[in-house]
Amino acid sequence: MQNKKHSRKNRVWTAVFITAAILLSLWAWFMISIYVSPPPVADRSADTLKVSEISRDFTRCGSSWLKKDTSGLWLMYLKGSPYERGIANGKLAKSLIYSQEKAFINQIRKMIPSRFYLRFLKYFIYWFNRDLDSYIPTEYKQEIFGISRSASSDFSYIGDAYQRMLNYHSAHDIGHAMEQLSLVGCTSFGAWGKASADGSLIIGRNFDFYMGDEFSHNKIVCFEQPDSGYAFMMVTWGGMTGAVSGMNDEGLTVTINAAKSKIPLSARMPISLLAREILQYASTIYEAYAIAQRHNTFVSESLLIGSSKDGRAAVIEKSPYKTALRQPRGNSISSANHFQSADFAEDPLNKENIRENASLYRYRRLKEDLRAEFPLDVEKTAWILRDRAGLDGKDIGMGNEKAMNQLIAHHSIIFKPSERLVWVSTGPWQLGSYKCFDLRKIFHNFAASCQGVDIEVKEQEIPPDVFLKSAGYRAFNQFRAMKRILHDCLKNGSVLPDECSFIPAFIHTNPEFYESWYLAGEYFLLHEKPAQARSYYYRALNCEVPRWQEKQKIIRRIAECNTGLKKN
Repeated sequence: MQNKKHSRKNRVWTAVFITAAILLSLWAWFMISIYVSPPPVADRSADTLKVSEISRDFTRCGSSWLKKDTSGLWLMYLKGSPYERGIANGKLAKSLIYSQEKAFINQIRKMIPSRFYLRFLKYFIYWFNRDLDSYIPTEYKQEIFGISRSASSDFSYIGDAYQRMLNYHSAHDIGHAMEQLSLVGCTSFGAWGKASADGSLIIGRNFDFYMGDEFSHNKIVCFEQPDSGYAFMMVTWGGMTGAVSGMNDEGLTVTINAAKSKIPLSARMPISLLAREILQYASTIYEAYAIAQRHNTFVSESLLIGSSKDGRAAVIEKSPYKTALRQPRGNSISSANHFQSADFAEDPLNKENIRENASLYRYRRLKEDLRAEFPLDVEKTAWILRDRAGLDGKDIGMGNEKAMNQLIAHHSIIFKPSERLVWVSTGPWQLGSYKCFDLRKIFHNFAASCQGVDIEVKEQEIPPDVFLKSAGYRAFNQFRAMKRILHDCLKNGSVLPDECSFIPAFIHTNPEFYESWYLAGEYFLLHEKPAQARSYYYRALNCEVPRWQEKQKIIRRIAECNTGLKKN
């Protein structure tokens, strides 16, 4: 009897040990599978580069430098091999990379407060992106690796520095899968010939990628002179080597606009790195199209390509399954967040996007603005990019995704490719002045000398929007501050101490915006006041609601209020 008990106990412990061994083996296999090795670098001499201070907010590292201008923009010049550029970038912008990573992670935590889900999400993304490096050209991996050498160890709980930096290049793409959070909603357009004041190509774009105010704080205007391909400029942020808006010294421009995508099943080339390759290696629309056809991406995107050589612009529409080139009809072209080519005309996902989201409305408003402002010059282009109104000039509330200017833009940019001139907005959003830069001057006269020459073309600067000094702007800032308070109450289930005065005051700051009324309804529903909540929800429905899903949510809330009233 004793032997049987002993034997049974041994079998139990044997099963426990075998199970533990299997689980440990699976975990080890999983960790090995998600590990991404840094790329090989033959010449590591750049590791010895030192940063020297030329003057306040102006530093140098080898042939590269970083300077902060009076408007708050950071201006960076990079030169050399991919790894050397990455090392210089990392060492010069070390504090900016840290701030950017911290802002990004803090915003993710706000959106996903659960620690368990965040941990799960981390491993899911690493598993999803386990083959990401196989879709990225070696030179970009070397550049990212160089940058990662200066990344902070404070975030090592997320992953090693290189793997983190690599995965951050998918942030724009991941925003597609989180579409309901309105992370992406960009607009771009181009005009030439009779539609342009001087007949030459002009392009404008708003990059409405929102990851919190801190994420947009330190914008970098990067001027890069690689050892292969064309020199180029792009607007970026600490740690980012991909391109979202840029122009090369051949007069080719690239801007990207998100389109609706299915949840991707596996990693492919991040769209920002595809845009970067086009920027670095294409000088015509067809060269850009050929590069786009060579790569598989895991989200859908429109890339507006402007070309000084072609004297016009076109749009590359790319999904994970096909690539189309949309040529212009006439002397202008426009792009929002839906596809317009015949190749995607019957695509069910694109049809759903057009029907349910804000893209078509904003596109129609853009068309109204273009018709009213043709022929375009730089000042008219800036006015369109700053337009806060809806169709027919209707007030649809400040911050509405249906407007050209949603008051969330990371940056706004204007190109004159034939003159190699670019205007970059300063904060807040696109309301500050647009600083002008001359690429010919930057790349061919003094860039490598690091003598602190002022690289802005001051006589071409576009002044700040007069809206900045208006009562409307002050009201919008008050709206944002009060919205944070209301969000905290909804999150914590707390009661406003002065709800009878707070709610009307909050709505008064932005009365035509659906969200003002919707959040008030949410507050009263949470605190079991369905009659009051229902009146606010009905008022929200009378506003211009950007998305079908948001409208349906309000309708469901009204049904909840009706149920609550019946019970009472």
